[in-house]
Formats: sequence, structure tokens, C-alpha cells
Amino acid sequence: MTTVTGKRELLDLVSFDANGLVAAIAQQHDTGEVLMLAWMNRAALEETLATGRVCYFSRSRGKLWRKGETSGQVQHLKELRVDCDGDAVLVLVDQTGVACHTGRRSCFYRAARQGGVETILDVETDPEKLYGSRD
Repeated sequence: MTTVTGKRELLDLVSFDANGLVAAIAQQHDTGEVLMLAWMNRAALEETLATGRVCYFSRSRGKLWRKGETSGQVQHLKELRVDCDGDAVLVLVDQTGVACHTGRRSCFYRAARQGGVETILDVETDPEKLYGSRD
């Protein structure tokens, strides 16, 4: 069965938390690689749907965060999905460059293995080149 709804109906499916946020999982659309977890508020979702460039809400800065705005590591929206409870969205993207602020392709670069933690992804891009000095 296929049901087509508009952007407003999609937004109405989202159950924002007490802070007005919803968890957003970014996934590379063609490979299925999970890139990152971030947060969106209604304005970030609206902007993402309107522009096709992914926008999140930065909890630490208290404002919208347009992925790639300073680093150039942009996420282009391919599809946005809402989970069954409406308390998470899956953002299928075409990622330009790396997704993680550490310079790795994915934020999920550490794995629990044999009783320890192993780094499974190398740094691809020097974070200082992406963001400048953080001092």
C-alpha cells in the first residue's frame, strides 16, 4: 500500500521531545553506512525538506547547524523517513567527504571487540583543515 502525504503531514508524524527535538540518524543512501546521530527541531526538519541540504539543531550552540557550513562536508538529502513511534528520523544522504568532526567517514569508528575497544576507521581528513584551530 502506498500513501503519499505532503511535508506538513510528514512533520506532523514526528514526536518531538520536551526540548522540541527528535533524534536524527544520518545514513549514506547508496551503501547503508551509518554516518552519525544528531538532533533536529521542527525548523531544522523544515529547512532540510525545503532545501535538500541537511540541517540539524546544535544542542551545545542552541541554534541551527547546517551540516558542512564551515567544513564543506555537506549532506544532500535523498530521503527522510520517520520511525513507527515518530521519535526518530532516518536521514538518507549523499555525504560529501567525512561526516565526523574527528575527520573520519562515520562517527561510529570505535567497536567493542574481545573485551576492549578498537578503532575501526582511520582519520581521512585532518580536522584542523576542516574547522581550523579549536584553541
